[in-house]
Amino acid sequence: MFDRILKQAFFLLIVKPVVFIGLGLNIWHRERLPLCGPAIIAANHNSHLDTLVLMALYPLRDLPMVRPVAAADYFMRNRFLAWFALKVIGIIPLDRAGQTARDALFAECEQALSEGQILLLFPEGSRGDPERLQPLKRGIYYLAKSGAGIGVTAVVMHGLGRAMPKGDALIVPFNCDVVIGETYYPQDDAQAFIDTLRSAFESLLAMCLTRRHLD
Repeated sequence: MFDRILKQAFFLLIVKPVVFIGLGLNIWHRERLPLCGPAIIAANHNSHLDTLVLMALYPLRDLPMVRPVAAADYFMRNRFLAWFALKVIGIIPLDRAGQTARDALFAECEQALSEGQILLLFPEGSRGDPERLQPLKRGIYYLAKSGAGIGVTAVVMHGLGRAMPKGDALIVPFNCDVVIGETYYPQDDAQAFIDTLRSAFESLLAMCLTRRHLD
């Protein structure tokens, strides 16, 4: 109960004001966001703001069921950061170092999905250069295949890599876009699914006003 109150207070008093007032945020097709799980949101990744922006789209009452999947080597590197990431944000830590077998790698994610939660995943794996897509990893396909009826909703964000670039702790006011796309269900071919998701990202990026202004 305390963790729930702490998370809701953090998003109410800090995150939502920063996202909706401090940033100029354009949100497209918000109605496509999955409102209940099991479900996966797959988004591009350029900034630590990405996770907070996606979570801020949900009402406070729904935040406990929204679980970002995040790098254990980054968020678990010291006691305070680990406490904040686990208790306030509610991450599921993921080993990127290759020390965990595939069967165990997604065990906590699969458990969360079986409990009807919504996972936030960044299939690029890490933050890259601002506003540039990196190759997508196949892990999201195997996770979506782990249970029946688990859909993957494609989401693209543009501008957040400039609002809070990699390696920068300061937020710079910058107009940003969030475009929610369709939900896709994995079939039998992992590469075909990844190609479909990549194409979806590229199509959603073309809708971003901030990208058009830079062209």
